[in-house]
Amino acid sequence: MFRQVTVSDAERMEQSNGKQQPAPGGISLKIEGVSKVFPGRAGAVEALQPVSVDVAAGEFICLLGPSGCGKSTLLSIIAGLEAATTGTIYAGGQPIRGTGTDRVLLFQEAALFPWLDVQRNVEFGLRQAGMRGKERAALARRFIELVHLKGFERSYIHQLSGGMRQRVAIARALAINPAILLMDEPFGALDALTRDRLYAELESIWASTRKTVIFVTHNVREAVALGDRVLVFSPRPGRIVRDFHITLPRPRSLEDPTLVEQTAEIMTVLREAMGATGQEQEQETNNG
Repeated sequence: MFRQVTVSDAERMEQSNGKQQPAPGGISLKIEGVSKVFPGRAGAVEALQPVSVDVAAGEFICLLGPSGCGKSTLLSIIAGLEAATTGTIYAGGQPIRGTGTDRVLLFQEAALFPWLDVQRNVEFGLRQAGMRGKERAALARRFIELVHLKGFERSYIHQLSGGMRQRVAIARALAINPAILLMDEPFGALDALTRDRLYAELESIWASTRKTVIFVTHNVREAVALGDRVLVFSPRPGRIVRDFHITLPRPRSLEDPTLVEQTAEIMTVLREAMGATGQEQEQETNNG
């Protein structure tokens, strides 16, 4: 059910549990020696040590680690919003030089337009792309239905719950047909019951679209419930300390004893990484 793999073991078979998987709607991602150092008044701050990862097309990857470990920084570099200090990222074999419609970043806050209703929020990217009205409206309705918001097309953002707002954000992202979805703790501000419900919905959406997903979280159970792989980051400066391949059958249940067991095992690895970093920092302080 569960095995540990090296970072280079990203190209997985398109077979799972003996069943042929749908063709991926995403593209591959190759991260080569990417690091990030931020300048500061007190000196440079190393946020991310060199990271190298291969992600297969259609794979669901969770970046797991404590706050401030550089996982969101890596996501911003993939999105083209930040430049790497060293290294290169390739999307579908092409080097990333900036933002692009092949990649969409979703934040913890849904970042929707409050003066637009659900339908027009989902249509926004399509309008910017110059799509005609009837085609745009039909496509938006398709994705609104996909995220289970049919009947709320004319509702405004303030009339929606937090979970519904995130569904609108996901529908808007999917409508422009990106190959890679970058999700930065999208469920972090939601209550536990809403989060659990959205796990199942996101898993279903991913299964039907097979986009490549990079999902940032500091919730171990969330990572195991969603990911094909879980990359465990150390505290700052962030580096990948372990790459776990999750082979539990889908759809996954949060109450599955094996899922709970794997969550505990990854939590142990995370705690060890945090403890080791703390000891190193204490030793440096003592040596100083």
